[in-house]
Amino acid sequence: MEQKVHQGRNVKRFREMLGIKQETLAFDLNISQQKISLEEQKEIIDKDLLEKIAAIMKIPVEAFQNFDEEAVINIISNTFNNHDHASPQFASVINNSPSFHPLDKMVELYERMLQQQKEMIEKLEQLLQNK
Repeated sequence: MEQKVHQGRNVKRFREMLGIKQETLAFDLNISQQKISLEEQKEIIDKDLLEKIAAIMKIPVEAFQNFDEEAVINIISNTFNNHDHASPQFASVINNSPSFHPLDKMVELYERMLQQQKEMIEKLEQLLQNK
């Protein structure tokens, strides 16, 4: 059975991982915080809005459209709990010798988060100057 991807949940998940509040995202999109809350509850988000959210968060729109938490949990579970007998459907995903260093990815994510925090501070300063 094919699992449906919940785009709204993915937006919320990535937004929280990046430390972005609903109010901040709403401000950047020029919509209300309540609208963000409603969108995060939707299984499918309007393509134009999803593309704007992706641009603001600097995350490919495909991440919101394709990220399936259940599949990730299954992969992790199979990797750690049953490594020698991993399910064939996930065998191609399990890579014991990745071509990247996990620490490099963490540093990259941290740098992106710092950049977004800097941009958020600049926007808040602009907002305060306009008042």
